[in-house]
Amino acid sequence: RNFSVEQLKQVADELRAETIDAVSTTGGHLGASLGVVEITVALHAVFDTPASKIIWDVGHQAYPHKILTGRRDRIRTLRQPGGLSGFTRRAESEYDPFGAAHSSTSISAGLGMAVAHHLRAEEDPAYAERNVIAVIGDGSISAGMAYEAMNNA
Repeated sequence: RNFSVEQLKQVADELRAETIDAVSTTGGHLGASLGVVEITVALHAVFDTPASKIIWDVGHQAYPHKILTGRRDRIRTLRQPGGLSGFTRRAESEYDPFGAAHSSTSISAGLGMAVAHHLRAEEDPAYAERNVIAVIGDGSISAGMAYEAMNNA
């Protein structure tokens, strides 16, 4: 969180290379993960994760997130028996607040978490400082569930 912009660019470059290398070994969805490298670095640099929650709408976009959140040493077990999940998984890391697989649930989940933070802040002011971020892409945002969630939000 204290890195300069130049250092963050270097982290993004290294993260991209690590993601390509890992997925070339294990298989997986490379394009989805490469498309979110910079936003992953930025989100973790700006927000106080894991207290603030990042919800990935499509779990296979979260490979760079997994690398940055303490799972780099296991990233080559991705999608392997006994290895890391190909999606976000709550049991895997405190940085995975929601078990996403495929699309259109992040906004609803984020809204629920934001409301919960608001209610908890009445008792514990620290919760007022927490943020909830839904990362949702163009394919997912077109689903009815996402529109319904935006309407509710």
